[in-house]
Amino acid sequence: MHSIRLKGVIPNVFNSLVPTDPVSDVWGTDLLFEKGQTYLIKAASGRGKSSLCSYIYGLRDDYEGQITFDDKPVPPVDSSKWNGLRQNELGVLFQDLRLFGDLTAVDNVMIKASLTSFCDEKKAVEMLCELGLSDRLDRPVRLLSFGQQQRVAFVRMLCQKADFWLLDEPVSHLDSANAAIMVQMLENEIHQSGTGLIVTTIGHDLPYGYDKVLML
Repeated sequence: MHSIRLKGVIPNVFNSLVPTDPVSDVWGTDLLFEKGQTYLIKAASGRGKSSLCSYIYGLRDDYEGQITFDDKPVPPVDSSKWNGLRQNELGVLFQDLRLFGDLTAVDNVMIKASLTSFCDEKKAVEMLCELGLSDRLDRPVRLLSFGQQQRVAFVRMLCQKADFWLLDEPVSHLDSANAAIMVQMLENEIHQSGTGLIVTTIGHDLPYGYDKVLML
């Protein structure tokens, strides 16, 4: 996948409020996301940043307008085509993380990574250790802090082959040191793979050198 385009997309719940109040760079516009480019989407609470990620990831379709991948309309949300898209083309770090609480940090990463040969367990463990989780690898993630779980979910995303990564408030519970490590890891992976990056935030930004900053 080389591009994601939003054509006049507006969430049904507030389509009468945008783009005029307030002006949005995303809702109700013709917006193109290109592979290899990095985007930060800034928003106030309640402006639909998590909805945006869910729309692009095919979890919801409660919007007006059209989303296309490489100029082709996205499949219906109940289409089996999403399985392949989520396995090979779209990676996501959800705001609520969606980890399996009874599984260990390593198992949470590998349950998705094992679907492809993109990342082996050795690399996954190295990434987790780089983010300060060397003594948490074999603990059920329900016993970890939210910030630690956030790092596990980040590594799970990195260990998946993707043309685009969607990160919904990825550093909301992290200190600046861990956020800086995440940035370095992203830079390394994007340099190697050319993956596009779409990050949302309500104020605690991932300190990346974005190609474009948009207001939701």
